[in-house]
Amino acid sequence: QVQLVESGGGLVQPGGSLRLSCAASGAIGRVNAMGWYRQAPGKQRELVADMPGRGGGSTDYADSVKGRFTISRDDAKHTVYLQMNSLKPEDTAVYYCRARGQGPYHAYDYWGPGTQVTVSS
Repeated sequence: QVQLVESGGGLVQPGGSLRLSCAASGAIGRVNAMGWYRQAPGKQRELVADMPGRGGGSTDYADSVKGRFTISRDDAKHTVYLQMNSLKPEDTAVYYCRARGQGPYHAYDYWGPGTQVTVSS
């Protein structure tokens, strides 16, 4: 099993920045992709940013965050980050980390418990 722990959420004023972290542990095996999703009240969960593992591929961003958010990872720490700049009130949501890969016995698709991001003056 893979455990994901997010951190870095909080309250920030419009135009501010936050950096989210997601640390993976357990039977990680080969990571195929890690990413960030968000869910605002009354809305469906949506992709924010998703990046491939060492095997390569393209990094995807939601149109609404392109140019403001950057996803990155530290393979040695099994950690993925989301740098969020120029935050807007509409970025307010619970942000979830997601990891997909191949463990010792089977493929996996895990979600973290989520971290709240609130953008408000």
